[in-house]
Amino acid sequence: AFMDETGDCLEGWMTLAGLGAVTERIRLGTIVTGNTYRNPALLAKMVATLDAMTNGRAILGIGAAWHVREHEAYGWDFPSIKERSDRLEEACELIHGLLHSEGPVNFDGQYYKLDNAPFAPRTSQAGPIPVMVAGGGEKRTLRTLAKYGDIMNVGGSPDEFARKIDILNQHCADVGRDPAEITKTAFCILALQDDEAKAARLRERFAPDAPEEARMRNMAVGNAEHVVEVLQRFGEAGADEVIFQSIPNNPRLYERINAEVLSAFD
Repeated sequence: AFMDETGDCLEGWMTLAGLGAVTERIRLGTIVTGNTYRNPALLAKMVATLDAMTNGRAILGIGAAWHVREHEAYGWDFPSIKERSDRLEEACELIHGLLHSEGPVNFDGQYYKLDNAPFAPRTSQAGPIPVMVAGGGEKRTLRTLAKYGDIMNVGGSPDEFARKIDILNQHCADVGRDPAEITKTAFCILALQDDEAKAARLRERFAPDAPEEARMRNMAVGNAEHVVEVLQRFGEAGADEVIFQSIPNNPRLYERINAEVLSAFD
């Protein structure tokens, strides 16, 4: 994937700590941290620290990692997809242990180990810090989520989203988990554009390989009425929440989205 190597790129968790200091209500998390970037116990400690500093507003987002060029640039190992999936499952088990245990934690995995590891503070929330295991991998990622995660986050169309929920439900049944404990969130491009010709060009740019009919049906790109209709379809497919991407950093645009789109879901 393309990475603009000439521009500024801030480190995610440090940025969230700064944002946490100047906000009061917004939840703070990444979509998502590649597991290969940090030891998972260190990641858990970082997020618990953010949670403590922000009065319980942190979410721990984690995935298997995918950005080959970023790993190459900084000399980080980028194992096979199987090993990355194995590491993600093991990391999520370890993180779950740290966030849910009442005392020191022992863990003896193939890739990660804990030796009577203390972990405090654990949370400043009403319960343990929620863990978002992002990705739609049907054999491994959704199974790891069913075993150790609290929040699902996948992209795709509403129909594809509904399919992922069905598969997650199957994994939950296999591992004895109540799927209602997992919040289902969709990762969705949103662009408010009243000019339909410009909206069509945007949809083509974001999804060049999809037929225009499918783009129109599945993408929240267009006028407010169209965007609301698409988001309602995600709700009907089983989404509890939708997380938007590709919105320019423009406060007036956020105000428009709030007034014209989000108000339909009050």
